[in-house]
Amino acid sequence: MPKSPADPLAPTADRPVEASVEASTEASAAGPHGRRPKRRGSVPRAAWLIGPALVAGVAYLDPGNVASNMTAGAQYGYLLVWVVVLGNLTAWLIQYLSAKLGIVTGRSLPEVLGERIRSRWGRRAYWLQAELVAMATDLAEIIGGAVALNLLFGIPLIWGGVITGAVSIGLLMIQSRRGPRTFEFVIIGLLLIITIGFSVGVLIAPPDPGGLFAGLVPRFADTGSVLLAASILGATIMPHAIYAHSALSRDRFATPGSSRTAAPGEATELPAGVLLRATRIDVTVAMAIAGTVNLCILLLAAVNLAGVEGTDSLEGAYAALGAALGPVIATLFAIGLLASGLASTSVGAYAGAEIMHGLLHVRVPLLVRRLVSLLPALVILGLGLDPTLSLVISQVVLWFGIPFALVPLVSLTAKAGVLGRWRNHWATTTAGVAASVFLIALNALLLWLVFTGA
Repeated sequence: MPKSPADPLAPTADRPVEASVEASTEASAAGPHGRRPKRRGSVPRAAWLIGPALVAGVAYLDPGNVASNMTAGAQYGYLLVWVVVLGNLTAWLIQYLSAKLGIVTGRSLPEVLGERIRSRWGRRAYWLQAELVAMATDLAEIIGGAVALNLLFGIPLIWGGVITGAVSIGLLMIQSRRGPRTFEFVIIGLLLIITIGFSVGVLIAPPDPGGLFAGLVPRFADTGSVLLAASILGATIMPHAIYAHSALSRDRFATPGSSRTAAPGEATELPAGVLLRATRIDVTVAMAIAGTVNLCILLLAAVNLAGVEGTDSLEGAYAALGAALGPVIATLFAIGLLASGLASTSVGAYAGAEIMHGLLHVRVPLLVRRLVSLLPALVILGLGLDPTLSLVISQVVLWFGIPFALVPLVSLTAKAGVLGRWRNHWATTTAGVAASVFLIALNALLLWLVFTGA
């Protein structure tokens, strides 16, 4: 709820949003009454505050990740291990900055950008690229869920896509009706299934330690490995996860003096410092899980699928895993893929709705938006196009949306006028700039390879 006009920290004509946020963040350290809150049991408090990063982290384990990492492991063995590790380390910084923006300002990244982009056409153009990124995300997740249902139950792909979309609507209804905490519990449950489904095979057939360590050396083999590296990074550092995490943190938390107050069932108002410390733990746990599972997927393919014919598709990988490790491991893989599709498409739809609301100030009914975003995936499934190739290409599309989310995020979180005393340390901003330059440079390299036919 917005502050009343009498509130000295509320935005007014003489006090813009940025100045209001800076004043509120200064006050948040002392609590709502100017007194520092008493320290309570740190472990239970921190544990209760964990959740938003785990939900956002599901985006790092979507079917696009599965397709990209499986293809990389099957075609190049351990070569691209370093890409998975580098992407995960970069994702930690990016997701923390996104969460910090949502916690301190009480606004999502799309909302902040919607306020700062003065041109109506500028906002529309920015929304269009962000919306295309969200649709590419949804494409990967719906297709992944459809493929999993086909592998497990023989359901035709198009009907599997419809079922995946319908279940995602149910999960989003939980979020809207039962609140963010219940939604977190459901998604974390699916995350647990994903982790088991994709990790057990590595325990049964462990990787070669020498090959694993050799894969940590940055290098490429050919243009195909560059394309897969871009696909892995696009699937790891996903633009919609940047938008979603700031909104998830905004919905979950409230700080004294921020632009919103805690709703029933949410965490009570806490100083920003407490929330940011808990968020660092939250992001660390989420990225450790996501990084480990992504690495397991690549290693599973490198050990069991390298040189095996037909493993360039999810269906072929499923069959090859069944032949190499038995039907139980193959079934666990398919279950993990299904949980991945269901969880990630819900988070993707949440991000898409937030992008539209924050930039265009328009709220579309959940069912209508979900049906519209389902159409591209259902068209591809109905036309019988290769689902695995569609997944990989969708991740490359995501890759081109990264700079549009990352550069504004780093810039905004470095400004005292936006985050006040919680603005980035110079070292954090330097790391964010370095990550942005690296990602944009690799983006340019990929474009050059595509247009020159190299």
